Amino acid sequence: MTAPRKRSRRAIALPLGMATATALAFLPNVSASAADTDSSATRTATTTADATALSYVVNVRPGHGTSASVKKAVAKAGGTIVTSYDQIGVIVVHSSNADFARTIRGVHGVQSAGNTRNAPLPAQSTTDMGAPQVLTAAQEKAASAEAAAGQDPLESLQWDLPAIKADKAHEKTLGSSKVTVAVIDTGVDDTHPDIAPNFDRDASVNCVTGKPDTTDGAWRPTAAESPHGTHVAGEIAAAKNGVGVTGVAPGVKVAGIKVATTAGYFYTEAVVCGFVWAAEHHVDVTNNSYYTDPWYFNCKDDPDQKALVDAITRASRYAEHKGTVNVAAAGNENYDLAADSITDPVSPNDGTPSDRVIDPSKCYDIPTQLPGVVTVAATGAKGIKSSFSNHGLGVIDVAAPGGDSTRYQTPAPPATSGLILGPLPGGTWGYMAGTSMASPHVAGVAALIKSTHPHASAALVKALLYAEADATPCTDPYDIDGDGKVDAVCEGTKNHNGFYGWGTVNALKAVTK
Repeated sequence: MTAPRKRSRRAIALPLGMATATALAFLPNVSASAADTDSSATRTATTTADATALSYVVNVRPGHGTSASVKKAVAKAGGTIVTSYDQIGVIVVHSSNADFARTIRGVHGVQSAGNTRNAPLPAQSTTDMGAPQVLTAAQEKAASAEAAAGQDPLESLQWDLPAIKADKAHEKTLGSSKVTVAVIDTGVDDTHPDIAPNFDRDASVNCVTGKPDTTDGAWRPTAAESPHGTHVAGEIAAAKNGVGVTGVAPGVKVAGIKVATTAGYFYTEAVVCGFVWAAEHHVDVTNNSYYTDPWYFNCKDDPDQKALVDAITRASRYAEHKGTVNVAAAGNENYDLAADSITDPVSPNDGTPSDRVIDPSKCYDIPTQLPGVVTVAATGAKGIKSSFSNHGLGVIDVAAPGGDSTRYQTPAPPATSGLILGPLPGGTWGYMAGTSMASPHVAGVAALIKSTHPHASAALVKALLYAEADATPCTDPYDIDGDGKVDAVCEGTKNHNGFYGWGTVNALKAVTK
């Protein structure tokens, strides 16, 4: 794995016939910014203060507002409060004082505090692999000729839909328009013809600075930004409208919550804003195909990293308490997240990374490893773990199609690519792969469950998601490249194991049980 790198987590645009384990800017940690430019909070600097300022989260007791004494202490320590989320007790602060976090941690009422980045206010972290492979006009024409009656023009290339029986589910229902899935990501192009019919503008926002920006279109990626969020949104809810592809839940609504900076970093204050926004706007499911920058793993014995874990844990739990199911990609490094130790060579990705050995039971990929979050591993066209997908007994909850190198897992014709096809900004379509692509399949199935059981709590939706998954036994031995060497070890039983969790999600069961 190379360093530094983008965090958008789990989408990998693999070059054809080649799998890489590097998470690119299309994964959950891809950056997003408002409209055409970053706000002052994500710029390197228009003033001397901005040029040296860092962003911090200060965690206090929830539900009581920021006390006068804490406000005074923040100012005395050289901090400026950007916004506060009193519901969960998280305050976003900017400060040029290098000792700000250490100083504020000693203040009565402050439970934890830490800087959210290492680079002065403007970083990248999705979970996809590589750059998207744009579908050519000739490929579109050929696919349309292969489309069966009732299929959208490019649906014949979507091997991933029958892999989870979504095509059969669509014969029963397309999902309810009263259900909304929010894509917390790099931004969503709501003008795309496959996304526009189902887009929920009221639930969409730009959260890049940590403070909601509801300017019209602020949730869209610019031409220079990652297409990751648009692809993810289409996988979930591309309309079944005679255009392009079909989503897993083509009748539900999809919203865009932009949290990645222009450079592609997913910082804590933006992610906190995204979860709280989703909670307050009655979002039913969030998809999180990224890891929160700048640390791939956040260790709770480090006071700065602990503060980041605390803040996002509070935000994600708040969303679930409000009825939101949070789904996240597991990552693309073929890590065993249940191992005794993992070497992390990319953190901090916005500073000077170094190889550090961490214990994944104490250092967390967030939001992927947080309590209550549905953690998703990726499978390829043959239904086995993708070559790049992270795994781990007790960490992975379910599995879903995320694609893989066609050399490793070749789909049945007429599909020709082992990657996942979806919309790209500007009205085109293309292939991507990664756990970034697996997670939205699960978010779509969760949306179908919520459509079928409109009064179900988040806990019940998750329970049904797991119970209705198709048990998938360990692939043993797992030698994905056929070189005679084991590439990963799967622990557990047929019904619950480290590669597939409780199994591969099943969209048909979601609408019939």
